[in-house]
Amino acid sequence: MAETFTFQAEIQQLLDILVHSLYTEREIFLRELISNASDALSRIQFEQLTNRDILDPDAELAIEIKADESAGTLTISDTGIGMTHDELVNNLGVIARSGAKAFLEKLRESSGSGAVLQDVIGQFGVGFYSVFMVADKVRVVSRSYQPGEQAYAWESTGGATYTIEPAEREVRGTDVIIHLKEDAKTFLQPWTLKDIIRRHSDYIAFPIYVGDDEQPANKQTAIWRQDPKDITEEQYNDFYKMLTLDWEAPLHHLHVRADVPLQFYALLYIPSSPERSLLSPRKEPGLKLYARKVLIQDYNTDLLPEYLQFVQGVVDSEDLPLNVSRESVQTNRVMVNLKKTLTGRVLADLKRLAQKNRDSYLKIYAAFSRFIKQGVVVSPVDRTDIEPLLFFASTRSETPEQLFSLDEYVERLAANQDDIYYVMADDFYTASRSPHLDAFRARGIEVLYLTDPVDSFMVMGLPDYKGHKLRSVDDANIDLRDIGEAREDEAAPARENLPEDSFNALRQRFADVLGERVRDVRQSKTLTRSPARLVSDDENAARNMFRLNRLLDREVELPIKSLELNPHHPLMYNLSAMLAASPGSPLVNLVIEQVFETALLQDGIHPDPAAMADRLTLLMQAATGTPAAELDIADAPPSPPAAPDDENA
Repeated sequence: MAETFTFQAEIQQLLDILVHSLYTEREIFLRELISNASDALSRIQFEQLTNRDILDPDAELAIEIKADESAGTLTISDTGIGMTHDELVNNLGVIARSGAKAFLEKLRESSGSGAVLQDVIGQFGVGFYSVFMVADKVRVVSRSYQPGEQAYAWESTGGATYTIEPAEREVRGTDVIIHLKEDAKTFLQPWTLKDIIRRHSDYIAFPIYVGDDEQPANKQTAIWRQDPKDITEEQYNDFYKMLTLDWEAPLHHLHVRADVPLQFYALLYIPSSPERSLLSPRKEPGLKLYARKVLIQDYNTDLLPEYLQFVQGVVDSEDLPLNVSRESVQTNRVMVNLKKTLTGRVLADLKRLAQKNRDSYLKIYAAFSRFIKQGVVVSPVDRTDIEPLLFFASTRSETPEQLFSLDEYVERLAANQDDIYYVMADDFYTASRSPHLDAFRARGIEVLYLTDPVDSFMVMGLPDYKGHKLRSVDDANIDLRDIGEAREDEAAPARENLPEDSFNALRQRFADVLGERVRDVRQSKTLTRSPARLVSDDENAARNMFRLNRLLDREVELPIKSLELNPHHPLMYNLSAMLAASPGSPLVNLVIEQVFETALLQDGIHPDPAAMADRLTLLMQAATGTPAAELDIADAPPSPPAAPDDENA
C-alpha cells in the first residue's frame, strides 16, 4: 500500500516554480540525472572493493536511457548503489542543507531569468527536481545493493505530496521514469539525447547507452586522464561545474599528468570566489580521490595543505592500491608523496602565473590572499615558495589595486636601507594618511600597506625576506637618519620646536590626562606634518594581533603604546599657549583626549569611533565662539580604557 508524504515547504515552492517553467534550457535535467546516476555507480564501485555482501556483484556498471514514444516516457536507469525506503524519503523528500530555500532566494534576486535558472539548478543541491521542468509525473524505482532489501517506488506529480510504495526491480540500482510534458517530447529523440550527453556528460566514467545502441554515447575517458592539448576551455569549465556545482567559471585550472616520482593524474581548479562554498552543496573542502579511476574519497583533505583547501578538483593515482580503506588513506606513504608533489605543483604554477600573467594571478590573489598568507605561518616549510605569491599596495601605489611583490620592493630599497617597512591599517586610504609615514616620505623610503586583518597574523611568520627584516613603522626604535635622502620640501619643519620648558609642561599635561592609557609621552624625532602618533616599544609581532582578534569577534583590549608629540606642529604651539594662559581651561583636556583618540583612529585600533562625536561637537562649539566656561564638558565621553600591562602582547 502506498504511503503519502508531504514535501518540505521550500521544496513545494521550488516545485511550483519548476513545474510552471517554460525556460528553453530545460535540457539540464538530463545532465543532473546522469550526474546522480554516476555518483550512485561510483559508490557501488567502492563498496565492491570493501564489501563482498552485495546484491548483483557481476552487474555491469552502466547508465541506460530509453525512450518510449507511445507512452511518452523517458527512463534513466543505473546499476548503482540504489536506495532503501528511508533513503528515498531522505534523498527525494528532504533537503537537509536548506538548498531549496537558498535556491529560491537566488532566483528571486535574479528576477527568475532562464539563464540564471540553468546555471544555479545544480548549485543548491536541487538538481533532481529540475526534472519537473519537463515532467508531468516522475516515478523513481530503486533497489538497494544490500541483499534482502525490498525495492520501492517514489512518485510525484510536482504537487505538495509524494508517495512511496513497494515495487518490483530484479537488480539493484535505480530507474527514473519521466512522463514528459507535451512540449518536452523532443527529449524522446535519440539524436537529441546523444547531443546533450556529448555536450554535458561526455566525461562520465561509466558507459551511457541510449536506446538499443550497443556503443556508449559518451567517450568515458576521464577528462583528467586525457591529454591537455585535446581539451577545450569549454570542456574544462563544464567539468568544473559538474564537479563543484559552482555556477561561475573557475579563475584558473591546472592539469597534471606525472609518471615520476609516482604516477598520477590531477585536474585542479581555483574557484572564482571563496564565497561559492557557502551556497553550494559542496561545502566541505577537499579533492575527489580516485585509485585507478575508482572513487575512493569524495572530500579528501590530505592531498593539499590547509592553506590551499580552496583548490577544488580530482586526483587519480595509479600507485594507490584499489583495496585501500578510507581510514588508511591518510597514513599511506603514497599519499604523503602525493601531497608533497601536488603542493609543489600548485605553488609553482601560481608563481609562474604571478610572473607571466600578473593580471590573472591578482584576480586569484584578490579572492584567496587570506589563505595564501595563512600558509606563511601554518606551513613554514613552504614559506620560500609562498613568498613570491605575496603582493601589497605601498606608498608608490596610486590605487588600492596597484600591488607590488616583495622582490619589487627590495629592488627599490633606498640608499643604506636594509629593512622592509610596513604600516598596518584598515584600508588603503587610511594607510596612506598614517602619521607614521611622515618621516618615510620625507626621505623617499617606500612603505608597504598591510590592510587585511589577516596581515597581523601573517607577519608573525614572515619576520624577514631574503635577509631583510620586516619592521612596522610604529616601531619606536626605527632610526632613519642615515637612510635615503631628505627631500628639500620635507627636510626642515615650518617652525622651530617649542621651547623645552613649554614642551615639558605640555608633555606632562598629556601624561596626567591620559594616565595608564599610554606607556609614555615624549617628543617625536620623526613627525613633520602630523601632531602626534602612537608608537610601540615592543618589537614582538604579536602586538599586531588586535585587528585579527577583532575580526574573529574575540574580546580584545587596546594595546598600551607610547604617544609621541610633534614639538613644532601648530596644534602643539596653540595648546601650549592655552595651557600657559589658562591651565584650568576645560578645552585643554578636551583637545588632549581628541589628539589621543585621533591617533587611535589613524592606527585603525579605535574600538568605537562614533564615541568621539560629542567631544568633536564641543570642540566645534569652542572653535565657533562658545566660551570655554559655557561648554558642558560633562557631555564629552572619556577615551577608551587601556589594557592591563600584562595583556599588552
